[in-house]
Amino acid sequence: MLKPGKGKTHRAYMWSWCTTQLHDVRAVVFNFAETRGGQNARDFLKLGTDAGWKGSLIVDDFSGYKQCFDLGVTEVGCMAHARRKFHELWANHQSKVGEQALKFFQALYDVERDAAGLGSDDRRTLRLERAKPVADALKQWLDEHRQKVPDGSATAKALDYSRRRWEALTRYLGDGRLPIDNNWVENQIRPIALGRSNWLFAGSLRAGKRAAAIMSLLHSARINGHDPYAYLRDVLERLPLQPASRIGELLPHRWIAVPALH
Repeated sequence: MLKPGKGKTHRAYMWSWCTTQLHDVRAVVFNFAETRGGQNARDFLKLGTDAGWKGSLIVDDFSGYKQCFDLGVTEVGCMAHARRKFHELWANHQSKVGEQALKFFQALYDVERDAAGLGSDDRRTLRLERAKPVADALKQWLDEHRQKVPDGSATAKALDYSRRRWEALTRYLGDGRLPIDNNWVENQIRPIALGRSNWLFAGSLRAGKRAAAIMSLLHSARINGHDPYAYLRDVLERLPLQPASRIGELLPHRWIAVPALH
């Protein structure tokens, strides 16, 4: 981010908040901030206030989220992050431990593939019937193998990540509304990561926040199946005459294109 008037730049961050692929509403909100500190998350969710958000937050092990879980938010772990630790062991070191762990994770993801078309209640039932026994076996396996490897080794770190976050990682099993991982939101931020090398800078904090607002609308339009250009053009044309009481109709997940007159 540029510092107007100072001839300097410094690192800034685009936070991404997204509903899950299992939610009725599909939306992504980008929030531009000067730091990666956890206060940004707490401020965005209005935690510690009467308007504070309540719900389940699917996250990795980033320390900035930790205080959110003391303020009414439920932590849900990302199984893809746990799996990645073992995939790196297997890919980089041909680790037998990594290979065996990947088989457990594959079994968990097989259940998710079979549950893809189910409602939340049926998804929960299927997970408890098929995925929970796999998860229980994985936990026992993690504990047993941790006793066999030295502290500080790559294998120990992979095992400890899953063991330390086990409760959060397996919370999805008992709630069919929750996904197994946060790959969905990571897919939403990929265009931001790719575009960074082209954009290089935000001209100021205000410019970054404006860009985040526009990106939020365009990406939300895209994940709702709309052509972002058609959506934005239609909204800009209708906005001047849209009653304030009906402004919500222009949100990407509620927007309906007005048929062209012939």
